[in-house]
Amino acid sequence: MNFCERLYELHKILSTHRLPVSRQALQERLQCSPATLSRLIRHLRDRYGAPIEHDREGNGYRYRRDGNQPIDLPGLWFTPAELRALLVLHQLLTQSHPRLLDTLLAPLRMRLERLIRHPYLGGQELSRRVRILSQGHREPDAAIFEHTAAALLDRKRLEIRYHARGEPRITERCLSPQRLVFYRDNWYLDAWCHTREALRTFALERMQAARLTEESALDVPEPELDRHYASSYGIFAGPPRHTAVLRFTPERARWVAEELWFPGQDGEFLEDGSYRLRLPYADARELILDILRYGPDVVVESPLELRRAVAERLRNAWYHYRDEACG
Repeated sequence: MNFCERLYELHKILSTHRLPVSRQALQERLQCSPATLSRLIRHLRDRYGAPIEHDREGNGYRYRRDGNQPIDLPGLWFTPAELRALLVLHQLLTQSHPRLLDTLLAPLRMRLERLIRHPYLGGQELSRRVRILSQGHREPDAAIFEHTAAALLDRKRLEIRYHARGEPRITERCLSPQRLVFYRDNWYLDAWCHTREALRTFALERMQAARLTEESALDVPEPELDRHYASSYGIFAGPPRHTAVLRFTPERARWVAEELWFPGQDGEFLEDGSYRLRLPYADARELILDILRYGPDVVVESPLELRRAVAERLRNAWYHYRDEACG
């Protein structure tokens, strides 16, 4: 343990013990010398005002308590690892979606900024050295995002104008929001669509307008939501109707085996070093695109309709490059 970790551990020990803890016990728990323990105690007292007292009768150290109130020390609520995790949250707030819910999130952002300037994290050095890169992000309208979030939390229905990808016209929908989903750098709304009388998923950036109504939202039970949205691969939900069987070459096997494609995936290494992956799916569109990322390093073994769909995509790609490929 480094000095900061020992400091945090000492605070935790004294916070959770009502009886005095001996120096010997503290040295063993903190894996430190008597001199280091003395420095830790002085640091907690002088820097953070910790109410540490030595109990002569108990021959040990404890926190002086006023009543039954717990001891809280500013700056020592988190371990260094936990503070680094907060840095990730801070960068998500400032880089990925700087305008969404800015007024509501501003106090949280300010608190995070104070935390990551903690001297044990190197001041501002950590925030300058860590980046979170966003890819394929499509920003929704901030007002629409806020209306959607308000409808979700207040359990009200939402009326929207929606232009789905690949559809020629804009439709009007009445929704009972169920869940906001941040998936692959983009926001989606899982909702009961009263227009279609079914569960649907809506990309927030495809919403043209949104209006919060006073009518109460329909609540779909959690188990039903999980069966619909969490039992199949990708953002296109629904109960799984097929199982994709994919075989990756030995050159890509180790890489793919370490990826999480889907929580219910089933994978195995084969004798020739290749890797076979099984995935349940309801809609093949997203799965086809992910398969194509691996080009010649993956083969769809089944089902036949998925194999044919991937082959058709590859033939179309070949059509665009056939002149160069043939020399």
